[in-house]
Amino acid sequence: MLLRRYNPKDCEALTSLFYHTVHNVNVKDYSQEQLKAWANDKIDLEVWNKTFSEHYTVVAVENNIIVGFGDIDKLGYLDKLFVHKEYQRRGFATAICDELERVVKTDKITTHSSITAKPFFEQRGYKLVKEQQVQKNDIALTNYIMEKQVR
Repeated sequence: MLLRRYNPKDCEALTSLFYHTVHNVNVKDYSQEQLKAWANDKIDLEVWNKTFSEHYTVVAVENNIIVGFGDIDKLGYLDKLFVHKEYQRRGFATAICDELERVVKTDKITTHSSITAKPFFEQRGYKLVKEQQVQKNDIALTNYIMEKQVR
């Protein structure tokens, strides 16, 4: 496995990975309506590229295939962490998260975890702050604000 920094040429592959991961991995915890609201086929590549470029974004590559990615901002907000459906439970999310946590200069990291990812973050020492309902395209989705002290 290779972990490397984001390159704008990765944007389309990362958004595709995001879309397919949500629709294939998160399907056990969210309805089809919720999945479509969360990850629709109208992804704005310019917006995603801007976010990836402003954050510290890591891309995981295995055999020249992008298999995962994650990003964190300067304030310690871990925004995205996704691994391709065929590469789940192989340590990719752990490696990406280790790197994101390593570079942050804040005392704590905050994330808004999906139902699906909550056990992963709990195993890493993240504590539940609160459950919330967020609106995506007028559809409510449950997620969890979670925090981890890192310093």
